[in-house]
Amino acid sequence: MTLYVEKNSLIHKIDPISKLLFVVISIAISYIVPTISVVLGSVVISILLLIIGKVFRHILPIIGVSLILILSIIIVQGLFHPESKTPLFTLGGIVFYKEGISYALLLTLRVINMLCAFGVLILTTKPDELIETLIKKGMSPKLGYIFLSVLQIVPQMRATMGKITDAQRSRGMETQGNVWIRMKALFPLIGPVVLNSLNDTRERAIALEIRGFNAKGVKTFYNPSRNYPYRIAIKFGLILVLILAIVWRVWK
Repeated sequence: MTLYVEKNSLIHKIDPISKLLFVVISIAISYIVPTISVVLGSVVISILLLIIGKVFRHILPIIGVSLILILSIIIVQGLFHPESKTPLFTLGGIVFYKEGISYALLLTLRVINMLCAFGVLILTTKPDELIETLIKKGMSPKLGYIFLSVLQIVPQMRATMGKITDAQRSRGMETQGNVWIRMKALFPLIGPVVLNSLNDTRERAIALEIRGFNAKGVKTFYNPSRNYPYRIAIKFGLILVLILAIVWRVWK
């Protein structure tokens, strides 16, 4: 029950820690070097990794959800950016400025870069494998459980919503049609989804206690550690890119 997509690709075989480091550095560089060309380059790299990982089409719905946010950024920055001086175009008597649109483009690329970078991690890495690797590196198991729950909450809620929707349809509820019909069907669906999620959380907590999650002593791992190829070289290259970005910003 995750967003992970099972594929046989080069990206799937990369160390989860290296992909997590890529996410952090990719996002950090978009702020350390705040230029459109650099952020666009980071977006292109993430998209190439998604294509190589054969999961590019799975990131498109995630980007589609953020279109409302992107549109609001363009409107607000294009109209009200404090440094706006040069009119770019007029739409229905409303003037959009070059400086605002340029800054909106930078923010939009940052959002897309963040989504694509996280997509590389989430769509090509099993959550349990990522969390187990982090725990082996010294992270608290309790913190690992929280992260794993966060990674699983969206697909779990989606699956629960589908089951409850089918159940309500079998009882004669209209869930398809115009916007008004869907809005009326939304509220009877939200309650069962929330209550079912709380019940799942309770059952999971009980299951963890039964399995000795809080037991003292040295814990062992069910899965043996994997030997990932080029793990050290990838991490070294990513850290080198981050250092170069910081040096560029300091000497700019």
